Amino acid sequence: MTGQSEFLTTGQGRRIAYVQVPATQQATGPGVVFLGGFKSDMQGTKALHMEAWARRTGHAFLRFDYSGHGQSSGEFTDGCIGDWAEDAQAAISALTTGPQVLVGSSMGGWVALLMARAMTSRIAGLVTIAAAPDFTEDSMWAGFDEQQRARLLDEGQISLPSEYDDPYVITRKLIEDGRDHLVLRQPLQLPFPVRFLQGTADVDVDKSVALRLLDHATGPDMRLTLVDGADHRFSDPTSLSLIETAVEEVIARDGAQG
Repeated sequence: MTGQSEFLTTGQGRRIAYVQVPATQQATGPGVVFLGGFKSDMQGTKALHMEAWARRTGHAFLRFDYSGHGQSSGEFTDGCIGDWAEDAQAAISALTTGPQVLVGSSMGGWVALLMARAMTSRIAGLVTIAAAPDFTEDSMWAGFDEQQRARLLDEGQISLPSEYDDPYVITRKLIEDGRDHLVLRQPLQLPFPVRFLQGTADVDVDKSVALRLLDHATGPDMRLTLVDGADHRFSDPTSLSLIETAVEEVIARDGAQG
């Protein structure tokens, strides 16, 4: 069973679709918020799996669509990292109470790190799945040839092939705004339990990104799990079980520290 979508209008006027599971009276500990990836939505396997986990365990849970994604308002090509981080902060602020464990998938891992910086006191811990911090700069821009860079600057966008859906339209706004939200160029404090999950067969986010993130961030309780053979989707039964385990471990660690 999954919940019905509701809508939140943010301070920027964006209409954000979300599904929320309230905590049961017996549940203790922080709630859980799922942050999806680039051009994905809250109907994905991992988001729905974690909702089912929350209903089974009694924990509060929130999943939502960034603007320009899924059921939320706006066009994908009008958005950027800053907008989607604003959407996440608005959803967490308006729809949850108390500390939250953020589960960030791919771009959602970058958004989770931005939330750790923007609203540290509300974050009980992080679980990232193939986190892609700074990907607009380190993967996209760095991977463009001179012709692609020139076309992006002159025309405002270029299209990149995608194995998942229609071609990705990458805008100049996305690249330039991304530079204002980089997290691997300055100190990154994560003062709570953190579990990074990464597949070794991920062709979208190389395991070197996870290693760089682990090396760059500072915190009292950070662990990286490399899963041999897991791809970027990280949605097979074994991988989904690992996500559950990581979330439960972070919740338990938060309780022990509290």
